[in-house]
Amino acid sequence: MRRSLLLAAAASAALACLPLTAAAQSAWPSGPIRVVVPTTPGGASDIMMRLLAQKMSDSMKVAVVVDNRPGAGNVIGSDIVAKAAPDGYTLLLTYTDHVFNPFLHAQMPYDTVKDFTPIGMIGSVPLLLVTRPDSPVRSAAELIALAKAQPGTLNFGSAGSGSSLHLAGELFKSMAKINVVHVPYKGTTPAFVDLMGGQIQFLFPTSVSAASHVQSGKLKVLGISSARRAPNLPDVPTIAESGLPGYEASIWYGMLAPAGTPAPVVARINAELHKALAAPEVRAKLIENGFTITPGTPEEFARKISSELDRWGALIKEANIKL
Repeated sequence: MRRSLLLAAAASAALACLPLTAAAQSAWPSGPIRVVVPTTPGGASDIMMRLLAQKMSDSMKVAVVVDNRPGAGNVIGSDIVAKAAPDGYTLLLTYTDHVFNPFLHAQMPYDTVKDFTPIGMIGSVPLLLVTRPDSPVRSAAELIALAKAQPGTLNFGSAGSGSSLHLAGELFKSMAKINVVHVPYKGTTPAFVDLMGGQIQFLFPTSVSAASHVQSGKLKVLGISSARRAPNLPDVPTIAESGLPGYEASIWYGMLAPAGTPAPVVARINAELHKALAAPEVRAKLIENGFTITPGTPEEFARKISSELDRWGALIKEANIKL
């Protein structure tokens, strides 16, 4: 009889905990949410996340705070989130460099896949293949032909070794089978200066950072790196259609949470992200800044990360890129 009473009491206690757990999850969020952006304020990812944070904050009735933690190609900010409590209150805005890092760094403080829970894709920003306005080349095909005629003499710049701009150039070099020299800079601005001064012959900046130089006639666009033409640049051909079929090297963005974040919380964040991206004023601002909006499910984002690790890992190994 005593054993039966104890078992019954234990069962009742266990059942009583179930609604409390469900209630705790349904009450999320009950406090401010921090989104770590692993870049400096003012960049493309920072601008995008601040737009989304405001909308998500209005919808969820809690503060969604952007916390800029730049350094080490997004490793510093990513590590903060990887080690945070998996409760949905610390999130990461990530981008393409996330899949470069495990191949560029000898040691990583976290596992790129196992230490994160995908929430969803946000979108992408294309890169532009640009050169000086007085350059004789008028397309990606003509640039490839010139590089083959003068092997080892053309230079391309980037915002630094291992950056998205660098890897875009290495992919171009590999697919076109050309011998060109990479020149790393500490950011895009000094690379623009040397391109316009003739020290380097081409560059792969984002469409956002290159816009003013293109509009002023200081740079000439040979192609865009996205799979399709950009809505805000309909007259610019893709690099794939203008000389290098299959080429695509846009910078994509998405959101991650620490591994172990409860599925209902992940689903809620994903839904709020979709809602923010659907807001007309957000869509208009992002498109104006060159973004292509491509929201999706957590599962789709997980598959994207997996395929990008395979793709860029192979290129980094082939080019023997080390930091």
